[in-house]
This record gives sequence, structure tokens and C-alpha cells, in this order.
Amino acid sequence: MPTYDYECDACGHEFELFQQISEAVKKKCPSCGKLKLRRLFGTGAAVVFKGSGFYETDYRSDSYKKAAEKDKKSTEKKSDSKSEGSKGEAKSSKNESKPAKPTSKD
Repeated sequence: MPTYDYECDACGHEFELFQQISEAVKKKCPSCGKLKLRRLFGTGAAVVFKGSGFYETDYRSDSYKKAAEKDKKSTEKKSDSKSEGSKGEAKSSKNESKPAKPTSKD
């Protein structure tokens, strides 16, 4: 349901009204009660796209997509190098914590 702008010619009262498209145009001003209310043109038929997916996936330029991909790859490389460093430390600590196996030459 769209929102329509109304203005009273008698008192100058302006307001918005949320109503169905099929509803009749209001004529009586809620402020002064006179039948001088008119609906303003150009409102009530706006399309609003909410959310980030529509714009990001459909209308980004090629240069933006290339820059975003490059930035994503550099971020992945940084996170990989950090995770490899922590894995290497974990491996070395596991090797150090194992007791040495006794060797017997009987």
C-alpha cells in the first residue's frame, strides 16, 4: 500500500496518508474539516529496494568487481599466513610433548 501526500487549500495543512490504491481520494481535511483537501501528484508510486544484495550483485561495475576480488584475495592470503603460523606452533608443541620411546638392544 502506498503513502499519499495531501494538502488542504483552506488551511494549508499537509500530511501523508497510508491507503490502498483502490481507495477513494480523501476530500475532508482532518484539521479544519472543510472539503478543500487535494491529493498531490507524483507520490505514492515509488519503488523501494531494500537490502544490500540487489545493488551489489546486479549493478556493480566491472572495475569495482575486479578491485573487490583483488582485495578479497589479499585478505585471504593474510588470514592463511596467520593460520599457518599457529598450525606450525601447534605441531611443534605436539612433537615436543611426546615422550621418547625407550630403545632396547637385548
